[in-house]
Amino acid sequence: MSDLDILRKIPDTGYREPAPTHDVKEFYNLVHARRSVRVFLDTPNEDSVIEKCLELALLAPNSSNLQPWEFYWIKDRNKLEKLRNYCLGQSAARTAPTLIVAVAKTNTWDRNRKKMLELFDQQDPKPPKGAYTYYKKVAPMAYYLGLFNWFGFLKKVLSFFQRIMGKVVPHAPTSYCDMRVWAHKTCALACENLMLALRAHGLDSCPMEGLDPHKIKKLLKLDSRSEITMVIGAGKRAPNGIFSKRVRFDSQLFIKKI
Repeated sequence: MSDLDILRKIPDTGYREPAPTHDVKEFYNLVHARRSVRVFLDTPNEDSVIEKCLELALLAPNSSNLQPWEFYWIKDRNKLEKLRNYCLGQSAARTAPTLIVAVAKTNTWDRNRKKMLELFDQQDPKPPKGAYTYYKKVAPMAYYLGLFNWFGFLKKVLSFFQRIMGKVVPHAPTSYCDMRVWAHKTCALACENLMLALRAHGLDSCPMEGLDPHKIKKLLKLDSRSEITMVIGAGKRAPNGIFSKRVRFDSQLFIKKI
């Protein structure tokens, strides 16, 4: 069975989950209401609300359910002040009562792959054989790079020749740069969940990329395979928290119908 066969085959696990109905207008309102707030009120956020929003962030879609993310909710006052400085002292960082560091993880895929297999063993009935095959064989082939990237280089060469032969070749990371892109994409999806959840709870947010990632990694004692995706400030917006009306260019520049 090829990798694509595993992806193409539709298993019948017996599980059924009806699609729920939602208030579309409320969703529109929520998306339009989310703004990047640059100034926050000096009002503490309820811990229970932040916890709920972080849990909702973890429900974001992610590649192969390998969940390559971590969220650091900075509670220590000393670390919080340092983090504000490492975010270049910008107003959103200085005034936000809560700062959350979103971290993309390039080295936890194998741990989480094994966790999936452990969950499969606990399920009754057991998942289809293809699910086991995916996490036992396909996922390691896709995400493993090897010492000094020897296996990643081999994958790159093989996929090059497969494409020359006209085959459809699924994307698989072939370098650490590819792994960084893979992890950041997934982590960013969770960040959007987090910001929408905050707005739904009456709080606002500001995603910040203007920061010193090296100092933040040192502050959080992160390893070399951890990447700072963004820092999110959260709290209640001040009256002057939004500097101008939202600016978006003509949608035809970005939405292509072919």
